[in-house]
Amino acid sequence: MVYAVLGGAALIAIATVVSVLGPMLAIDLYAPPVAAWWTVFTAVAVQGVPFLLLGTVVSAAIGAFVPERVFTRLLPRNQALAVPIAGAAGVVLPGCECASVPVASSLMRRGVAPAAALAFLLSAPAINPVVLVATSIAFPGQPKMVLGRLVASLATAVVMGWLWARFGREEWLRLPKRTRTTEHSTVGVKAFVAGLQHDFLHAGGFLVLGAAAAATFNIAVPRSILDIFTGSSWLSLLLLALLAVVLCVCSEADAFVAASLSGFSSAAKLAFMVVGPMVDLKLIALQAGTFGRSFALRFSSTTWLVAVTSSTLVGWWLL
Repeated sequence: MVYAVLGGAALIAIATVVSVLGPMLAIDLYAPPVAAWWTVFTAVAVQGVPFLLLGTVVSAAIGAFVPERVFTRLLPRNQALAVPIAGAAGVVLPGCECASVPVASSLMRRGVAPAAALAFLLSAPAINPVVLVATSIAFPGQPKMVLGRLVASLATAVVMGWLWARFGREEWLRLPKRTRTTEHSTVGVKAFVAGLQHDFLHAGGFLVLGAAAAATFNIAVPRSILDIFTGSSWLSLLLLALLAVVLCVCSEADAFVAASLSGFSSAAKLAFMVVGPMVDLKLIALQAGTFGRSFALRFSSTTWLVAVTSSTLVGWWLL
């Protein structure tokens, strides 16, 4: 409840800033383009905040209370078998993309094969129940969009895990030294509260930026330019796949941003939702800081290509 209020307070603060800076910058706040921008921004942000809150609550609870040894016991030692199981675990073990990088790092330090840990890193923020429910609400009456997101995202995670098992090298992956932690209940509660605060406020900032960028994109980009891309299914898909990297929208809310991008094909919107939770600027930075720059560049670029290919094939098949 407190964090829902914080989300609303963030929107009120933005409204206050706009109302103060508007006259200073000679912006007519009642002009149709500004009103349209504010309508799109508010719709995307308000719809996304509840799912962002729910996702961060679940993610923080898993990080604070679920022992990491559970993962090592459930996964087989054979990497080829461990990868799809780890990828499928994202359906029942949700987490946001910001939390998936440290979780994957911790799993590797505890003995989980890197290929399996990386498959979980990609799948957890992309196919968890919160994300799928949010997608169904953002695209009412379109169950194929939800199924397409599930299939394309899971396929991308599993393929990337197998690719790392086959071609990955240890020298590309830098792991931080393991630190000792205390497993006392009080520490768990404190870790839960700290994780919830960090994840919600951190991811909420990206949601606000993503909503603002989506609103600006809808209002500022001339229709004539969009027609160049929307007229071609290939160009529109590639454009939204690149836009997902730049916008950095949290996976619990990106479906609402995708739904607001009117004029683009369903396959292009699918690519936006598949690429975003797996490859964006903040994730590349997190991966570089955790695993090393060499790994981040190789892994992110390959993941983008696999995600676009998977979205294209699934979109052609389902949508």
